[in-house]
Amino acid sequence: MNGALFLIPFLLIRFALPAFLEPSALRRAAHFAPMQGKERVAYCIYQAANAGIFLGLFFLTIRLDASWRAWGGLACYLGGLGLCAVSLANFSFPDASGLNTNGVYRFSRNPIYIAYFLCFIGMALLTASIFLLTLVLVFQVSAHWMIRAEERWCLEQFGAAYARYMQKVRRYL
Repeated sequence: MNGALFLIPFLLIRFALPAFLEPSALRRAAHFAPMQGKERVAYCIYQAANAGIFLGLFFLTIRLDASWRAWGGLACYLGGLGLCAVSLANFSFPDASGLNTNGVYRFSRNPIYIAYFLCFIGMALLTASIFLLTLVLVFQVSAHWMIRAEERWCLEQFGAAYARYMQKVRRYL
Protein backbone atom coordinates (compact mmCIF):
# COMPACT_ATOMS: atom_id res chain seq x y z
CA MET A 1 0.00 0.00 0.00
CA ASN A 2 1.15 3.52 -0.74
CA GLY A 3 2.23 5.60 2.28
CA ALA A 4 0.05 8.50 1.13
CA LEU A 5 -2.96 6.56 2.43
CA PHE A 6 -1.88 7.67 5.91
CA LEU A 7 -2.76 11.22 4.94
CA ILE A 8 -6.46 10.57 4.38
CA PRO A 9 -7.51 10.00 8.02
CA PHE A 10 -4.91 12.49 9.24
CA LEU A 11 -6.19 15.31 7.01
CA LEU A 12 -9.83 14.46 7.67
CA ILE A 13 -9.25 14.75 11.41
CA ARG A 14 -7.02 17.81 11.07
CA PHE A 15 -9.34 19.84 8.84
CA ALA A 16 -12.80 18.28 8.59
CA LEU A 17 -13.33 17.61 12.30
CA PRO A 18 -12.83 21.18 13.56
CA ALA A 19 -14.75 22.57 10.56
CA PHE A 20 -17.65 20.28 11.43
CA LEU A 21 -17.55 20.94 15.18
CA GLU A 22 -17.01 24.70 15.11
CA PRO A 23 -16.01 26.49 11.87
CA SER A 24 -14.14 29.23 13.75
CA ALA A 25 -11.88 26.55 15.25
CA LEU A 26 -10.42 25.76 11.84
CA ARG A 27 -9.44 29.41 11.37
CA ARG A 28 -7.95 29.57 14.88
CA ALA A 29 -6.00 26.33 14.37
CA ALA A 30 -4.55 27.65 11.11
CA HIS A 31 -3.29 30.83 12.80
CA PHE A 32 0.46 31.06 13.32
CA ALA A 33 1.76 33.35 16.02
CA PRO A 34 4.00 36.24 14.94
CA MET A 35 7.60 35.03 14.64
CA GLN A 36 10.74 36.83 15.71
CA GLY A 37 14.35 36.32 14.65
CA LYS A 38 15.33 32.65 14.42
CA GLU A 39 11.69 31.63 14.81
CA ARG A 40 11.16 32.74 11.20
CA VAL A 41 13.86 30.32 10.09
CA ALA A 42 12.27 27.60 12.23
CA TYR A 43 8.91 28.33 10.60
CA CYS A 44 10.40 27.84 7.12
CA ILE A 45 12.08 24.61 8.23
CA TYR A 46 8.82 23.46 9.84
CA GLN A 47 6.87 24.05 6.63
CA ALA A 48 9.56 22.43 4.47
CA ALA A 49 9.71 19.36 6.73
CA ASN A 50 5.91 19.16 6.73
CA ALA A 51 5.84 19.30 2.93
CA GLY A 52 8.64 16.72 2.78
CA ILE A 53 6.72 14.35 5.04
CA PHE A 54 3.54 14.70 3.01
CA LEU A 55 5.22 14.41 -0.40
CA GLY A 56 7.60 11.69 0.75
CA LEU A 57 4.69 9.46 1.71
CA PHE A 58 3.65 9.29 -1.96
CA PHE A 59 6.94 7.52 -2.71
CA LEU A 60 6.92 5.13 0.24
CA THR A 61 5.22 1.81 0.85
CA ILE A 62 3.47 0.77 4.04
CA ARG A 63 5.14 -2.38 5.36
CA LEU A 64 2.80 -4.37 7.55
CA ASP A 65 4.28 -7.47 9.12
CA ALA A 66 4.60 -9.00 12.58
CA SER A 67 7.67 -6.96 13.56
CA TRP A 68 7.98 -4.64 16.56
CA ARG A 69 8.46 -1.79 14.07
CA ALA A 70 5.10 -2.42 12.42
CA TRP A 71 3.21 -2.90 15.70
CA GLY A 72 4.90 0.11 17.29
CA GLY A 73 4.28 2.19 14.18
CA LEU A 74 0.63 1.21 14.11
CA ALA A 75 0.24 2.03 17.81
CA CYS A 76 1.91 5.44 17.37
CA TYR A 77 -0.09 6.28 14.26
CA LEU A 78 -3.48 5.26 15.68
CA GLY A 79 -2.69 6.82 19.07
CA GLY A 80 -1.65 10.01 17.33
CA LEU A 81 -4.88 10.08 15.30
CA GLY A 82 -6.92 9.56 18.46
CA LEU A 83 -5.05 12.25 20.36
CA CYS A 84 -5.36 14.60 17.38
CA ALA A 85 -9.13 14.07 17.25
CA VAL A 86 -9.58 14.64 20.99
CA SER A 87 -7.23 17.64 20.98
CA LEU A 88 -9.01 19.30 18.07
CA ALA A 89 -12.41 18.59 19.61
CA ASN A 90 -11.26 20.26 22.85
CA PHE A 91 -9.61 23.08 20.88
CA SER A 92 -12.88 23.75 19.09
CA PHE A 93 -14.57 24.94 22.28
CA PRO A 94 -12.39 27.38 24.25
CA ASP A 95 -13.59 29.39 27.22
CA ALA A 96 -15.17 32.85 26.79
CA SER A 97 -11.74 34.52 26.56
CA GLY A 98 -10.60 32.14 23.78
CA LEU A 99 -8.20 30.16 25.99
CA ASN A 100 -8.18 26.36 25.83
CA THR A 101 -7.59 24.71 29.21
CA ASN A 102 -10.19 21.93 29.12
CA GLY A 103 -9.95 18.24 28.18
CA VAL A 104 -6.44 17.15 27.20
CA TYR A 105 -5.29 20.75 27.57
CA ARG A 106 -5.37 20.12 31.33
CA PHE A 107 -2.36 17.80 30.84
CA SER A 108 -0.45 19.40 27.96
CA ARG A 109 -0.37 22.90 26.53
CA ASN A 110 0.38 21.45 23.09
CA PRO A 111 -1.44 18.15 22.58
CA ILE A 112 -1.97 18.76 18.86
CA TYR A 113 1.79 18.95 18.27
CA ILE A 114 2.26 15.77 20.30
CA ALA A 115 -0.43 14.11 18.17
CA TYR A 116 1.31 15.19 14.95
CA PHE A 117 4.60 13.81 16.23
CA LEU A 118 3.04 10.46 17.16
CA CYS A 119 1.29 10.17 13.78
CA PHE A 120 4.43 11.06 11.85
CA ILE A 121 6.64 8.71 13.90
CA GLY A 122 4.08 5.97 13.26
CA MET A 123 4.20 6.72 9.53
CA ALA A 124 8.01 6.57 9.54
CA LEU A 125 7.99 3.23 11.37
CA LEU A 126 5.28 1.73 9.16
CA THR A 127 7.15 2.72 6.00
CA ALA A 128 10.52 1.76 7.51
CA SER A 129 11.94 4.99 6.13
CA ILE A 130 15.00 6.60 7.70
CA PHE A 131 14.42 9.56 5.38
CA LEU A 132 10.91 10.08 6.75
CA LEU A 133 12.13 9.59 10.33
CA THR A 134 14.76 12.29 9.76
CA LEU A 135 12.12 14.68 8.41
CA VAL A 136 9.90 13.96 11.42
CA LEU A 137 12.73 14.80 13.82
CA VAL A 138 13.49 18.03 11.93
CA PHE A 139 9.77 18.83 11.97
CA GLN A 140 9.55 18.32 15.72
CA VAL A 141 12.64 20.39 16.58
CA SER A 142 11.39 23.27 14.42
CA ALA A 143 7.91 22.90 15.95
CA HIS A 144 9.44 23.60 19.36
CA TRP A 145 10.47 27.07 18.17
CA MET A 146 6.99 27.68 16.80
CA ILE A 147 5.50 26.63 20.13
CA ARG A 148 7.70 29.15 21.91
CA ALA A 149 6.36 31.88 19.60
CA GLU A 150 2.79 30.72 20.26
CA GLU A 151 3.37 30.84 24.00
CA ARG A 152 4.70 34.39 23.78
CA TRP A 153 1.63 35.35 21.72
CA CYS A 154 -0.69 33.64 24.24
CA LEU A 155 0.94 35.56 27.09
CA GLU A 156 0.28 38.79 25.19
CA GLN A 157 -3.33 37.80 24.42
CA PHE A 158 -4.37 36.16 27.69
CA GLY A 159 -1.95 37.72 30.20
CA ALA A 160 -2.01 36.43 33.77
CA ALA A 161 -4.53 33.66 32.96
CA TYR A 162 -2.07 32.10 30.51
CA ALA A 163 0.87 32.62 32.88
CA ARG A 164 -1.04 30.68 35.57
CA TYR A 165 -1.88 28.00 33.02
CA MET A 166 1.82 27.72 32.10
CA GLN A 167 2.70 27.18 35.76
CA LYS A 168 0.11 24.41 36.18
CA VAL A 169 0.39 22.54 32.84
CA ARG A 170 3.52 21.26 31.13
CA ARG A 171 4.45 22.32 27.62
CA TYR A 172 4.41 18.76 26.29
CA LEU A 173 3.81 15.86 28.69
